[in-house]
Amino acid sequence: MARTAAPLFPFFFLLLSSTSPAAAQKNRLGRTPQMGWNSWNHFGCKIDEVIIRKIADAMVDTGLAKLGYEYVNLDDCWAAHDRDSQGNLAANGTTFPSGMRALADYVHGKGLKLGVYGDAGLRTCSRIQPGSLGYEDQDARTLAAWGFQRRRKTDFSKLLCYNCNNQNISPLTRYNRMSEALMNSGRDVFFSLCEWGVDDPATWAGSFANSWRTTEDIKNTWESMTDNADKNDKWAPYAGPGGWNDPDMLEVGNGGMTIEENRCHFSIWALVKAPLIIGCDVSSMSPETKDILSNQNVIAVNQDKLGVQGRKVQQDGELEVWAGRLSRGRVALVLWNRGPAEASITASWSNIGLNQSAVVDAHDLWTDEVTSSVQGNLTNKMDSHACKMYVLTPK
Repeated sequence: MARTAAPLFPFFFLLLSSTSPAAAQKNRLGRTPQMGWNSWNHFGCKIDEVIIRKIADAMVDTGLAKLGYEYVNLDDCWAAHDRDSQGNLAANGTTFPSGMRALADYVHGKGLKLGVYGDAGLRTCSRIQPGSLGYEDQDARTLAAWGFQRRRKTDFSKLLCYNCNNQNISPLTRYNRMSEALMNSGRDVFFSLCEWGVDDPATWAGSFANSWRTTEDIKNTWESMTDNADKNDKWAPYAGPGGWNDPDMLEVGNGGMTIEENRCHFSIWALVKAPLIIGCDVSSMSPETKDILSNQNVIAVNQDKLGVQGRKVQQDGELEVWAGRLSRGRVALVLWNRGPAEASITASWSNIGLNQSAVVDAHDLWTDEVTSSVQGNLTNKMDSHACKMYVLTPK
């Protein structure tokens, strides 16, 4: 789902914990890409506390929470239109009548962490709620008062809306100001920012953020998903433990792509160490959607401790090979047919970082089958808009 007037605005998400403050690359957070759920892609502005509680319930009941999906993130439109008489942010009294403290307690009671959206300008992208520009310290204190900062909890913050009444202050200055305010509250903050890659945040956001958007908003289409994957690729050298490139949230399960296309979407996001933030209604997802989002083999690639972003390493028209190094000398590999017809794709060891004489076991992450003693290259045939994903383990 595209944001209204998205080209005009930047934003952020915050996750707070009780450890001592530090710069993003030193705060011990985000050592692997964040995993969770976000309200925007499916619900947009039509959110309320009943929906969020239902999502939190479903994250646990479906087993997603046990797989590492730990954040439940409120995107835009959760707050009242104006600040209260003391200048504080306030929850929308109609859609969140119990207040944010009660919601945080409920989500935390499920063993999950609550994320909240804010804005680096005077208003948010929707223009429905206030931004944090000029109120950074006060808003950080408000989040603490709501119980977002709890011992052993690391909640989440996303600061978006790049040019929303920004008073001509640079994005680096505005985002850094919010990050400092949150960390000065006495807790570490997982800080995810978005200005759609306009000012190349991969080159500067790592000093105070744990992830940064590199692309425009994803849409629920094959074309948008593949375009975001391509645009994110060039920033791979800037990603690693503590700070991740973000090509936007997952559209898996929202109905705009086929099962095979969704499988490719999830495979590539995992390979490139993108945040795995679910964007569908997990309380009513299909068995096929659950199977994709729950694939532990693929999730393990995303969460690999080495933290190397995979890249496009070979291309023949719309037939592509993407690969990346994993811990213990292994290689993650995706053969991706983006073309209109069935085709075979061959990955040569020389293109994916293996010695040409290396002998590997090839684990197909979607069928869970292992082919032993493969040497030199790997070939497979795929339907249009389909992929194969492997982990190659040298013998």
